[in-house]
Amino acid sequence: MKQAFQRSTHTLFFAYGSNLIPEQIQTRCTKPEVVAVARLPGHRVGFFGYSKVWDGAVETVYADQGADVWGVVYRLTIGDSNRLDSWQDVRLDGTGSYFHYPAVVYDAEGTGHLVLLYKKETLGEPLPPARPYLDRILEGAKVRGLPEPYIASLGTITAKEPGYEVPKRGTFDRSLLVDMACSDCG
Repeated sequence: MKQAFQRSTHTLFFAYGSNLIPEQIQTRCTKPEVVAVARLPGHRVGFFGYSKVWDGAVETVYADQGADVWGVVYRLTIGDSNRLDSWQDVRLDGTGSYFHYPAVVYDAEGTGHLVLLYKKETLGEPLPPARPYLDRILEGAKVRGLPEPYIASLGTITAKEPGYEVPKRGTFDRSLLVDMACSDCG
């Protein structure tokens, strides 16, 4: 008996940080579709490492059985998924800032969604994020209608004032990636 293999044309992606902000995800992707507000059980948001862009630590999730992380499930085309990976410095060889982490998240009706999310491999000691970065995450959480108690818990995270104007971007304009598709690569 032969079974046909069908390649998926979409990826479900769980955003829990600054990619909650509609303008940001629309800048990075051509057709992001919101599927649901959802929670990732048994995890907590933490801030680790250092970002020159924000002059502070960046978010990730880590295991904590007593906590949930709330966010949004997006349906992304494969092209959009690849562009978002470039924005977030995700690399297939594991050398990027984040890696793909498969998980099941649950929407308000209790339906499970198999998603990919971005997670940092190396954590180290938790560090404070820059205040403007945390404020962006809070803005996205409010705009997307995440639960008020969760938003309030994010608001209690200690943040620091950056030492320079943020976000500080490099010279490469990553927004150029939005208009590029794999078919353009030759």
